[in-house]
Amino acid sequence: MTRLAVSSDNHFDINKQALDAVIDAQAQFLVTQAIDVYLIVGDLFNSFAKSLAFVERLQTAVGPAMQIRFVAGNHDMGRDVSFDELESDINDAYLHNKRLALNDTWELIANNGWYDYSFAQGPQAAESETFKHGMYFDRVIKQPMSDRERTELSLQQFKAHLDAATAMGKQIITAQHFAPIKDDLFYPAHDTRWQMVNGVMGSKKYGELFAQYPNLQTNFYGHVHITVPPREINGVTYLNPSVGYNRRRLQEWTADTFIASWQNKLQIMVLTD
Repeated sequence: MTRLAVSSDNHFDINKQALDAVIDAQAQFLVTQAIDVYLIVGDLFNSFAKSLAFVERLQTAVGPAMQIRFVAGNHDMGRDVSFDELESDINDAYLHNKRLALNDTWELIANNGWYDYSFAQGPQAAESETFKHGMYFDRVIKQPMSDRERTELSLQQFKAHLDAATAMGKQIITAQHFAPIKDDLFYPAHDTRWQMVNGVMGSKKYGELFAQYPNLQTNFYGHVHITVPPREINGVTYLNPSVGYNRRRLQEWTADTFIASWQNKLQIMVLTD
């Protein structure tokens, strides 16, 4: 039996959290819950170096019996890392484009993911890419290809691992930062700009790919700061464990404190052999 815990979008710097206290509280809770693998699906800091340092500190705090793993979100990608490094095996804890055997039956396939503007809607949909390069945080992320090409690369990576795990007869869980479905995105009829902004949330092609694998049971994703029930589509259960922001004009936490919000949103799965 394996106990998997998943979180995303902790945004420690934006949320102004004291790291010593957070690491102590998270480590204590994870150990108490007897977690075997804790996966963070992106957006710890606005810096890859800071995100990796946090993961390493948390690993030390929980001890070797538990594995702490993460993929990068767009905020992690913003500083202190290159595209080539993001596509490399830069650290054992970094799970992008990797499979992790959870036990003899289950495998976790993780990827950073990306977006291709397929979720953009409304009369301004064609302006989604212009918005990204002009006003969005991701304008600082350097890459040697277009967003659509980066999404295709990610999809090819996912497919290669899905095919390999399927050939081995494994049950599969996938995880990425960016949204694979649009069903829980917000498309306000009165706000055509927000309908357009959804273009940078993810890609419908992930959901279409996952639907092709009957042995793919569950997907975890972040990026979209929402609190919604699990959603089953084409046999895949989609879960979003994002904590989100707590700012004066944008209050997304589910409780008064960060740790309580993190605990509320933390997804724990018990996987039997």
